[in-house]
Amino acid sequence: MNNYTTDQIRNVVLLGHGGAGKTSLVEAMAFLSGLTNRLGKVDDGTSLSDFDKEEQKRKFSISTSVVPVEWKGHKINLLDTPGYFDFVGEAEEAAGAADAAIIVVSAKAGVEVGTEKAWDLCEKFNLPRMFYVADMDIDNASYREVVETLTEKYGSRIAPLYQPIRENEKFVGYVNVIKQKGRRFIGLGKREEIPVPDYCVENMNTCREALIEAVAETSEEMMDRYFAGEEFSEGEIRSAVKQNVITGDMVPVEIGSSTNVNGIFNVLNDIIELFPSPLLCEIAGFNKKTNEVFEANYDFSIAKSAYVWKTIIDPFIGKYSLIKVCSGVLKGDSVLYNAERETEEKPGKLYVMQGNKPIEVSELQAGDIGAIAKLNVTLTGDTLSTKDAPIIYGKTEISKPYTYKRYQAKNKGEEDKVAQAIAKLAMEDLTLKSVVDAENRQSLIYGIGDQQLDVVVSKLASRYKAEIVLSTPRVAFRETIRKNSDIDEKYKKQSGGHGQYGHVKMRFEPSGDLEKPYIFEECVVGGSVPKNYFPAVEKGLQDSVVKGPVAGYPVVGVKATLYDGSYHPVDSSEMAFKTATVAAFKKGFLAASPVLLEPISSVKVTVPDSYTGDIMGDLNKRRGRVLGMTPVAGGLQIIEADVPAKEMFDYCTSLRSMTGGRGKYEYEFARYEQAPSDVQEAEIAARAAEEK
Repeated sequence: MNNYTTDQIRNVVLLGHGGAGKTSLVEAMAFLSGLTNRLGKVDDGTSLSDFDKEEQKRKFSISTSVVPVEWKGHKINLLDTPGYFDFVGEAEEAAGAADAAIIVVSAKAGVEVGTEKAWDLCEKFNLPRMFYVADMDIDNASYREVVETLTEKYGSRIAPLYQPIRENEKFVGYVNVIKQKGRRFIGLGKREEIPVPDYCVENMNTCREALIEAVAETSEEMMDRYFAGEEFSEGEIRSAVKQNVITGDMVPVEIGSSTNVNGIFNVLNDIIELFPSPLLCEIAGFNKKTNEVFEANYDFSIAKSAYVWKTIIDPFIGKYSLIKVCSGVLKGDSVLYNAERETEEKPGKLYVMQGNKPIEVSELQAGDIGAIAKLNVTLTGDTLSTKDAPIIYGKTEISKPYTYKRYQAKNKGEEDKVAQAIAKLAMEDLTLKSVVDAENRQSLIYGIGDQQLDVVVSKLASRYKAEIVLSTPRVAFRETIRKNSDIDEKYKKQSGGHGQYGHVKMRFEPSGDLEKPYIFEECVVGGSVPKNYFPAVEKGLQDSVVKGPVAGYPVVGVKATLYDGSYHPVDSSEMAFKTATVAAFKKGFLAASPVLLEPISSVKVTVPDSYTGDIMGDLNKRRGRVLGMTPVAGGLQIIEADVPAKEMFDYCTSLRSMTGGRGKYEYEFARYEQAPSDVQEAEIAARAAEEK
């Protein structure tokens, strides 16, 4: 592949609902540009983007892939992202690395939830964008309906640049609104000029008038010419459209059929003509050496720096760090410095990725996207620069995972193998987390949703031959007391020679502080228990609160007071007093009305206003308490509630089902509260069964 300067580069992320046709669009552009000599298909598992075995098996994208295509002296880095919600982290990483976006909409399915989420992602990253309406060759495709829905949602920013020409319900060509000319498809990716059909003229004029008005608003001079009735040239219209696209004031709508490579010529042309090169984009980092802001702005003439936006780890091709060059020029013999980890890295070679195929290149200019193999310590989100100018860029904000399950190695003795394999998958996918819950003796795996965790199980088995079993996690209950008790406990043992003797009288009561396991006080008078045995008594308490006597959960909120006892001048020992205290604690705890406390989560659910009733009803069924609602922009409501953590396991799936995928939620631990009696009884019975 040729080397390209910054002004010749376009970095474009493809977004949209799962199954809308993103990967098929990439295939069509790769074919038309000459990158491939055959048209790959998702269903056949032959596409450039979906190279992973899991993607081929499931027939949808799981990871973001990079496919660079060359078109008219330019390089277009296409970032093909998954559309399914569980893999949103992949889309977020790619959007952070891109300079513009194409939102793919199926003309058959219309505007879907994934379309709305793609738009929101573009708003979050402030990306210029266009819509591509795919599947125009399908009989019941409705372009008009798609455009009307988009206009209804996003207003006058929606600007159709093309109108379909249909004959006998077949998609046979299109009208170019700017040129006011018709085109008929005459073969794979080819077309010829035809007159604009009469039935297309009215729509064409309506769309063109909207474009002309947008052109007029770009300057006072243009506005004066517009009111004077002057015509604008095609070049002036194109220039004004580009200006509006870059500022986000206009969102063009393209049409096509990826399977027939129809309309793809226009998409490639418009990417080059309407989307910005990195030269028109801004990026700034922090110079760790000077403590000053580093204005990179994809300037090739200043110190080199690159941001690692994604990591690929494959058992066959190895580890690749996908980078975007933010300044300077990277060459294969460059020595790079990771300022965050204070380590030098020696890349050796630079690559561009075509799906899973690395192609070596001699250099990467500012603004370009490439890959470096086998970096030792560098991870996603790190910055590579020089030691003289150690730069750090802000990390891309990635969705936090809230769905979690317990996992266990299927085969005994493979725990380390499983842990290492999960760590590698987590390096690729930042929304995947593995946590060891020592308290409940379980390993937990976190993700965005159940589908993602299901894919993880399959990847572990197929890639790393490491099999795991997922199950419902244990909840971290606590034990405490509600009343007072007074215990007289004596430990006495005689077995030839010195015996064992410890005698304590203790009071147990609620401390009122659930943050601490226990509070220990002593008010012994007269030396009935010598002071040198007080630490042994407290050690007995420390051991006792680790595993409570009711269900084996940690104890909190207990105040223990040693007020009397006795000792033997020969037989008493620290061990004897510790043993007596452990026995006293167990009796005292069980005699003081013990209860189980369950963790309560503070939950925030963001949904469109129309779903609030269903959401609140569901939260109530989960024993939640709705605390209030706050309206926010876009017709959304944030519902705040306190919900027992035990009731939140399947919430992701339920929320998506209730809201059609439009709802999102977050939660954090709030406090512990006494569990209802039925919950306590069930938990005690379950723990007893486990101990058998």
